[in-house]
Amino acid sequence: MATTPTAQPLGHPGRRASHRHDGRPETPLRWERPALAAVLAVATLLYAWGMGHAAIHPYYSAAIRSMATSGRAFLFGGLDPGGSITLDKLPGAFWPEAASVWLFGPHTWAAALPQVVEGVLTVWLLHRIVRAWAGPFAALIAALTLTVTPVTVVLNRATIPDTALTLLLVAAAGALQKAVRTERLLPLVTCGVWVGLAFQAKMLQAWLVLPVFAVVHQIAAPGTPLKRALRCLLGGVVALAVSCSWVLLAWLTPAANRPYVDGTSNNNPFSLVFGYNGMSRFSDDPTAFGAVAGTAASRTDGNTGWGMLVNHTVGPQIAWFLPLAVLAAVLGLVWRAREPRTDLLRTGFLLWGGWLAVHAVVFSVSNGNHPYYTAVIAPALAALAGGGLALFRSEHEAGGPRRVALPAAIVLTVAWALMLDWATGFVSWLLALAVILAVGGALGLWFRGPRASGGLVQGSLAAGVAATLLVPLGWAASCLDPLYAGASTSPTAGPVGKVYREALDHPSALRRVGLDQPSRRDTALLDYLIAHRHGEKYLLATQAAYPAERLLRAESQPTLVMGGFTGKTPFPTAEQLGDLVTSHQLRYALLTPRRPATPATTWVKSHCTRLRPKAYGWRTRGSFALYDCGRQG
Repeated sequence: MATTPTAQPLGHPGRRASHRHDGRPETPLRWERPALAAVLAVATLLYAWGMGHAAIHPYYSAAIRSMATSGRAFLFGGLDPGGSITLDKLPGAFWPEAASVWLFGPHTWAAALPQVVEGVLTVWLLHRIVRAWAGPFAALIAALTLTVTPVTVVLNRATIPDTALTLLLVAAAGALQKAVRTERLLPLVTCGVWVGLAFQAKMLQAWLVLPVFAVVHQIAAPGTPLKRALRCLLGGVVALAVSCSWVLLAWLTPAANRPYVDGTSNNNPFSLVFGYNGMSRFSDDPTAFGAVAGTAASRTDGNTGWGMLVNHTVGPQIAWFLPLAVLAAVLGLVWRAREPRTDLLRTGFLLWGGWLAVHAVVFSVSNGNHPYYTAVIAPALAALAGGGLALFRSEHEAGGPRRVALPAAIVLTVAWALMLDWATGFVSWLLALAVILAVGGALGLWFRGPRASGGLVQGSLAAGVAATLLVPLGWAASCLDPLYAGASTSPTAGPVGKVYREALDHPSALRRVGLDQPSRRDTALLDYLIAHRHGEKYLLATQAAYPAERLLRAESQPTLVMGGFTGKTPFPTAEQLGDLVTSHQLRYALLTPRRPATPATTWVKSHCTRLRPKAYGWRTRGSFALYDCGRQG
């Protein structure tokens, strides 16, 4: 039975010592830098192609433009530049997008650019982390796998917080790995900082990795149990402090000096995090911890239960390498079970396997998930695929009964791809090619054995690896066509994306929304409102965010978004609205039957005059009605 030195990454025979024993990397192999450059070029192409027509989220992109024009809106995540109400998320993930729009102007590509950069950085960073763990071959496979995962590609072409979350958590995993390897305190503190910043991007989801990180550190880090525990506690305190920094800032700021916190019935930022985006998604109480009822929008997707990751919707987005990752994690832990406690190879399988397991469990028991939520699993799947194939390759080269694992893993992965694509037959021609390459590669590895010609073995391995990547690459590349990129509110690749787009996007607006690209109706309404504005603070009030989004993307004007994202947030009250009208801070209100009535909208209907559509340049009223509160109804 072959064993790999504890402190040395898996790699090519005779070149396993790609790192010094003190953890400092040596000179890369000749092929590493060109290979990595090629992978990053492919990632950039997949993520950035057609960026001028990116699938920017209508709600988030409206806030991004507002945040780019107002310091108050930027700091607190205001939906409009006047900062009347916040987003229903923390603003951290949108700060880069807002900075980009501020720097380059209100262009669609400017809003999407940070997502592309974050996606490419994640690929590069994962390569660096996996190389330090399992060697250059594993790092290349991990980078390739992450690059071609469909949900990664489609998400990095949008403006949704999960891209920033994934990047920051990968950075945290790298810092933890360094802390375990070197026994230094600073990397562990850095790990806490990265987790805290990830919390600013996606709140409680960032904390899912903390139990895994704690277990890995306690099991594998050098030092006495007490010393390990104290260091781990310090890292946790740092993570908690950085995580709660914005929430505390908003909580300590007087309510009159900041926007109302959306999604809450009590204007409390803790309720936004732990209620609206926390307990309400995991309990039967939609108003848990001060949340506004009916706010868990992801429940409508119905992706939940123990088969969620492999269902016909989510599976083709993320699960292509799931069997390979599970096999790698299990065999990596079993085969390395007799190694010392600080064995770095086993530690890596524990880290990434734990990451995968925790997220799979949480997603399965939640009230529902958008398919793109699973993008955070992609780095774990990629790292396990790379580390697993490197481990199997090492055992194959050593000979013995374990050499069957490498060809078996290739066949298993392609067979799984056949099952995932079978229902749609979306890339059937690629499937046929993948099967041919997999069979040829597996047979070559099986019959040639470790003593065969190196060129023949490497050729068989290359064919097998290519077979595992072909089908997910086909699905990933499909989203370059907007028809197969899903809805702007739920980016999803392939034929699943086509279904999502037709179901979730407005039937009359299948074109992508963009910044500074108003429709004729929006332009006519904005022209009318601006022409009739006489010093009012707000251009108009809208019933929920839906009517405001398109106007805020087109023109950065203070807008009173009544009821927030869902229309159910109790802001403003009818009394507050009346005071704004009386003090001449507001004149117009745009209502829609698509959102629930509130005391504020009822006040508008009873105190304001409904205008005829022709007055503001619309031929028909459609689903909106404009009221003039300067004229009593």
